[in-house]
Amino acid sequence: MLAALTAGFFLGASLIIAIGSQNAFVLRQGLRGEHVALICLTCAFSDALLITAGVFGFGELVEHSPWIAPVARYGGAAFLLGYALLAFVSAWRGGGTLEAAERAAPSWKVALLTCLALTWLNPHVYLDTLVLLGAASVKYEAFPSAFAIGAVCASFLFFFSLGYGARLLQPLFARPMAWRILDVVIGVVMLLIAASLLR
Repeated sequence: MLAALTAGFFLGASLIIAIGSQNAFVLRQGLRGEHVALICLTCAFSDALLITAGVFGFGELVEHSPWIAPVARYGGAAFLLGYALLAFVSAWRGGGTLEAAERAAPSWKVALLTCLALTWLNPHVYLDTLVLLGAASVKYEAFPSAFAIGAVCASFLFFFSLGYGARLLQPLFARPMAWRILDVVIGVVMLLIAASLLR
């Protein structure tokens, strides 16, 4: 059970840590100090719903359609390799910055709707939660709940750390070199996950 919990936590963390539109939005909200709790809860609960559906629904689907797991595994690995390549290209080109906006703060409704759109209209979130985590959970079919809890805990920890820790990162992410380093780290993580899927 502990192995399933740990695997769910670390796989969930490795997938969610990649900077995308949703994470960049959370980071910006944290830098501005605007509706941080609402945004973090929205992202984390959305992830929890998708992770639960992936772990329990996908495993059941694979049991009745065994061809799905290898297709998901190889398709996921191909996507991750492409994502890693994009991260390395971004690191090579540089020029990434993240600045807090100087405009008036949007209402909580606008922030919430933006967050929901960036979460639920992002095709990557379905690949990460329903497909990749769902496929990985099959290995721990004796303890699917522990695997799901581990992944959900990683999501809550990540979003709240990102949202409330953003102000500490403001001086760091004012430097373009920090973004280059982050892109390299993201690329390496994606390559490692792709390799684990192919194994």
